[in-house]
Amino acid sequence: MSDSLAIDEVVRRTGLTSRALRFYEARGLITPLRTQSGRRWFGAADLERVHQIVALKKAGLSLGDIKRLFDRKPIDLAALLSAQRDRLADQAREISEATALIDSALSRIGRGEPLDAATLCSLIRDGEKVMTDQAKAWKDVVDRYYTPEQQAEWRNRMADAPEFSQQAYLDKWRALSTRIEAALPLDPASDTALAFVREWFTLLEPFSRNATPAMWEGSARMYADMDHWDGEVDPGFSKTVWDFISVATAAARAAGNDIGPVPSFLRPHA
Repeated sequence: MSDSLAIDEVVRRTGLTSRALRFYEARGLITPLRTQSGRRWFGAADLERVHQIVALKKAGLSLGDIKRLFDRKPIDLAALLSAQRDRLADQAREISEATALIDSALSRIGRGEPLDAATLCSLIRDGEKVMTDQAKAWKDVVDRYYTPEQQAEWRNRMADAPEFSQQAYLDKWRALSTRIEAALPLDPASDTALAFVREWFTLLEPFSRNATPAMWEGSARMYADMDHWDGEVDPGFSKTVWDFISVATAAARAAGNDIGPVPSFLRPHA
């Protein structure tokens, strides 16, 4: 293995995390050699494949699309790239408009002119528009699985919910997902798996507290279909983690275990 690289060296050279490399391996995108002790070694072909994955993700392809491309399966690459180009063009236009507003404000400040409230509000609104790119991407995904009527019902149900930091909430999902992936492979019926399931449903409580059966089923369908929108948005966890939690939840419920806060329609009837 003199011409191979250990995973920590690949991390150093590519800037990717070891978690990302293990995830690519789990998705069948790379196949590094494994020693008897389980240590991963990456050859030249593996390193080239990693660089290809990074390049294709930058072009807007999801991991599912990249896998199909590597497997030489049919894929409408022109449509995918065209859609990504349109998204980037929209984003570039928004950034250009925001930059123009900032330049205008700086010019006024440089001339000693007061920065009026209307200009400042325009700056703030434009900045918020740029920051909502992720929200727009989520809407594109959600529109595929929920009707406008279902989305309106959900907004009504969440209207009185207390506000909280979306970024902090996403960070909690990422932290839990990282711990679950580090523990895999894991018996879905084990006590450790049950603890992860309870953490999962505790984090999910802001949703489950207000969800209807239709919204709950739509959410399960959307995440089970992650392969088709992976890379467009970041839910905070991978499809591997979702699949494990789904199996572990089913095992826990079959055993009659408490899985944490769930909607009333999912609670066992006395």
